[in-house]
Amino acid sequence: MKNSEAKQPQLGPFETQLLAILSQRGDATVRELLEVGTVHGAYTTVMTTLDRLFKKGFLDRAPDGRSQAFRYRLKQGGRDFYRAALGEHLNRILQSVANPALPVSFLVDAVAEHDAALLDELHRAVDRKRQELRRRGKS
Repeated sequence: MKNSEAKQPQLGPFETQLLAILSQRGDATVRELLEVGTVHGAYTTVMTTLDRLFKKGFLDRAPDGRSQAFRYRLKQGGRDFYRAALGEHLNRILQSVANPALPVSFLVDAVAEHDAALLDELHRAVDRKRQELRRRGKS
């Protein structure tokens, strides 16, 4: 990560799970998240974690009707969630090895294993980034 970029708050596994679910659902209350069955934990644990994510700036919340519960939704959308969840880890990995091409090749392998069609999207993303860097004179 460049020194000029603001450091994203670090996310724990449970925080990441809740953000992923909210990214798919759009919004939810604590009770709704627990009723879906994909979140396992005490009501107060989920509530505290969502409050922490709100304070970290990942979530917006609004009162949910007459209850004292909040309805949570991603503040900036899925892109910021994935950047926070993956970006810092990828940067750390790339900076920790003598040959950064090695983890990049593992990324390509993982993408191909998940869905080979995503290799085309990866190619397009690389081309877009190259064009952006050329425009900024950083080639």
